[in-house]
Amino acid sequence: QREEALMTELSELVQKVVKSSSWWERHGVDIGILACSFLLLPAGFLCLRSAQAIPFLAGVLTLGVVHHTLTVKGSHLASHNALTESKSWGKVWAIFFIELCSAFTAEQGTYNHVKIHHGYTNVIGLGDSSTWKLPFLNRYVYMFIAPLAVPIITPLVALDLLRNVEWKVALRTLCCMFLGLYCHYWLLLHVSGFQSPWSALLCMLLTRSLLAHPYIHVNIFQHIGLPMFAADRKPKRIHLMSLGVLNLPRNALLDWSFGHSLISCHVEHHLFPSLSDNMCLKIKPIVSQYLKQKKLPYNEDTYASRLRLFLQRYEELMVHAPPITELVGIQ
Repeated sequence: QREEALMTELSELVQKVVKSSSWWERHGVDIGILACSFLLLPAGFLCLRSAQAIPFLAGVLTLGVVHHTLTVKGSHLASHNALTESKSWGKVWAIFFIELCSAFTAEQGTYNHVKIHHGYTNVIGLGDSSTWKLPFLNRYVYMFIAPLAVPIITPLVALDLLRNVEWKVALRTLCCMFLGLYCHYWLLLHVSGFQSPWSALLCMLLTRSLLAHPYIHVNIFQHIGLPMFAADRKPKRIHLMSLGVLNLPRNALLDWSFGHSLISCHVEHHLFPSLSDNMCLKIKPIVSQYLKQKKLPYNEDTYASRLRLFLQRYEELMVHAPPITELVGIQ
């Protein structure tokens, strides 16, 4: 009962902040970032026309950051319906960001992330982040080479998941995936002036994998290596999220392209997943102070520290099954 009372008290504190916040704070800031990213697309494609190295590299960097902003930040917010108050528009944004921009399936992506990962955070066999593990790869291949294949693996995984949805949904997803990939390819040929299909495809791979390394790293750093629980012995929500989630420090590039809720406000995001990135940042002082005041964990670590940990203990963390944590007296 005490755990439920703690979660209720924290929720009330957070709801006061949310209700006193403007639409701009709740949704506008993040929509603005996504809109700015769209406006940068023409400049990125035009820079790739240049035969000079610096403008060309500027184009690659621009398109890479824009791609990850739309596919990681946009898709993540859309999967939680955090971009709008309307469920109908939320569905539209989910299809747009997840299927058209990210070449993934909105239904299965949302189900696996929201229902499983969030519903059963760090519960073994459910939301334990084991889908990120590839035990047949050694630590250096996994951490530094495999991320380059994310743009290829993502649509292939989506095609496999489409077996679990009805044919109309699968057809819509296939059409959106194809349209998104083909538009990217067509723009490289006809706007950026690439002469061969292979050079355009290589540029697609380069821009779509530009931030794939931190994308993979962030997803494993913030859960794996923290307490994991058996489904029948998991603690109440506030303990589950405070024990099993970790925040990284703020980083300008990753804050912009991935969003605060995936970087420095991941604990807040798991406690209140329907809030936008900007709102997670706004409630961060309240959540951190409350958890520390109640003597609950508030996990924080640096990117470099987590990277060292995973390189040193790769087999323990990414190959072997995690040990089950039991919290006596608070289940």
